[in-house]
Amino acid sequence: MSEVIWGAVLFLYGTIFGSFYNVVIYRLPRQQSIVHPRSRCPNCQRHLTPGELVPLYSFIAQRGKCRGCGAPISIRYPLVELATGLGFAAVGFVSSGVLALLGGLIFFSLLVIIALIDLEHKLIPNILSIPGIIAGLLLSCLGWGVPWTQSLLGTAVGGGVMLAIALISRGGMGMGDVKLLALIGAFLGPWQTLLVLFWASVLGSVGGLIYLYLTKQGRKTPIPFGPALAAAAFAVYLWSLTVS
Repeated sequence: MSEVIWGAVLFLYGTIFGSFYNVVIYRLPRQQSIVHPRSRCPNCQRHLTPGELVPLYSFIAQRGKCRGCGAPISIRYPLVELATGLGFAAVGFVSSGVLALLGGLIFFSLLVIIALIDLEHKLIPNILSIPGIIAGLLLSCLGWGVPWTQSLLGTAVGGGVMLAIALISRGGMGMGDVKLLALIGAFLGPWQTLLVLFWASVLGSVGGLIYLYLTKQGRKTPIPFGPALAAAAFAVYLWSLTVS
């Protein structure tokens, strides 16, 4: 029962953080402050009341529409809140100790924000990827996850392999993907990073075909690889802790 309660607490906290992540995902690529001004409707610019900012509940209570102008609210907002809540609970389930929990939540949060920004803008901001690499290396030095030597090697392998792919593909992969896989390497180490790349390639191929089919676009349409890398990285992270 205690595990169920702990999971429920983490889920609730996750939805709250997910609400904030929505702000980051929207404002960061637009070079807007993530703390000022207060949240507002992007259509009518009306500041939202506290009752309109309750994760998940507000979207349901308002039937997916702004109370002021009636404009539809993107389904992305409750989905990010729900996904972050579930992700927080999953991290808590596989984590042993406070440092492991903190490291897992940082890793998951970076993956969520980067994946959704890349999906919408085809951009992976340096302000997320570079501090993420540093965080992975520092956490390994503090005793979380892989040893610091493996973290350092994972950073080099992830960034190096993806850089080689980017150069060979002549623009098929961007430098944002290079730094993202380096970030993943800092948290997971070299061997799991190569496993992430394999499964991300599978996910990216299948997801890309589905995306092109649904959007009726041509094969030359650029498809962001960040979401596939992020999904594969979190899956490998959970799997590695579950089987260990």
